[in-house]
Amino acid sequence: MRSLALAVFLSGSALLIQGCVVVSVVDTAASLAVGAVGLVGDAAIGTVKVAGKVVGATADAILPGGK
Repeated sequence: MRSLALAVFLSGSALLIQGCVVVSVVDTAASLAVGAVGLVGDAAIGTVKVAGKVVGATADAILPGGK
C-alpha cells in the first residue's frame, strides 16, 4: 500500500513539475516577445525623431524667416 501511495505521489509530482516547466517556458517566451516589441518601438520612435529633425532643418533652410 505504501509503495502505491509513493507511486501516485511521484506521478503527481512529475505532472506538476512538467506544468511548472511549461509555465516557465511560456513566461520566458513572453518576456522575450515584450523585449523585442520594446526594441522595435524604440527604433521606430528614434526613426521618427530623426526624420522630424531632418524635416525641421529642411524647412528652416527653405522657408524665409527661418532661424
